[in-house]
This record gives sequence, structure tokens and C-alpha cells, in this order.
Amino acid sequence: MIIIGITGTLGAGKGTVVEYLEKEKGFDHYSVRAFLLKDIRRRGMAENRDSMVVVANELRRINGPSYVTDQLYNEAVAIGKNCIIESIRTPGEIDSLRKKGQFYLFAVDADPGVRYKRITARSSETDNISFETFTENETREMSATDPNKQNLKGCIQQADFVFNNDGSKEDLFREVEKILTQII
Repeated sequence: MIIIGITGTLGAGKGTVVEYLEKEKGFDHYSVRAFLLKDIRRRGMAENRDSMVVVANELRRINGPSYVTDQLYNEAVAIGKNCIIESIRTPGEIDSLRKKGQFYLFAVDADPGVRYKRITARSSETDNISFETFTENETREMSATDPNKQNLKGCIQQADFVFNNDGSKEDLFREVEKILTQII
């Protein structure tokens, strides 16, 4: 079973890589966002990035830095297919997944202006924000020293493969395919 973790900056195209791996390669998808949204809804909290950060940080503080991705990994193992765990946010999640088997970390990045345009176009529950809020969110999540909090920079630095997604979807898919031929 191959596990691909996806990390990257906000709006960079993590979901686009997931879409490709699901549709073209038959990978199962396990989403940190979806996992957190279930808990947020159960608690009756607002469905936004702030709630996701609060819930994720609390779950990690109580259960350990890799708690959320460990839960998703356990779901994936029960199915036994190649899988993607999307939205790796802490180095502890990476460390835990690396110990579990054939794991590769993909990071996706793009120009901030391009990323902001993408998030406003997709209009998910966490994306209806100003550019200023977008950059503040990313700064907050970029380099925490607390192992239970988001550290995108640290995750991207640990990636096995980094994709720049300033171009088209097709450009990104070609780059992903090149890497897949090396690891599958």
C-alpha cells in the first residue's frame, strides 16, 4: 500500500493533485479537512479556517501531534488500497506516516496572488476571506514551534517532491505523473 501525503501552501493546488490521483490512478482519499469538519459540526462551531485550526490544535494537544493523520491512516489500512492523506500540517504527522510503510510526501506551492484567486473561485467554507486575512492565515500556519500546531514551512521542507503550480492543471498533472513513474 502506497501512502501519499499532501502538504502545501493555502490554495496551491493540493486538491487538484488529489483529484488526479483519485481519478487517474485509483487512489483513495482521506481528508484532514473533512475529519475536522465532522468534529466542528458536532460541536456546533462556525465552519471556517479559525475553527479548523482551533479543533486541530486541540486534538493534537490532547492526543499527540499525529493524531488526525493517524486516524485517517487507520481508516486507509482497513481498506488496504493506495491512498492519499491530504493536508499534512505538522512535522509530527510526517514522522508518524514515514514509520508506517511506503510513504511519500508531496508539497504543492504557487505564487500568493495565484493562490488567492484560486481560493476565492472555489468558495469553500474557509475561503470567503480578504487577501489580508488569507496572508495572515498563512503566516499563522507557516512556522509554529509548538509540535501540535501547523508548520507548513517545516512540512514543505520535508517533502520528497515539491510541485510549483503557477501553470495549468495539465502542467501540474504532467509533473505528478513524472514522479509517479518513479514511485509506483
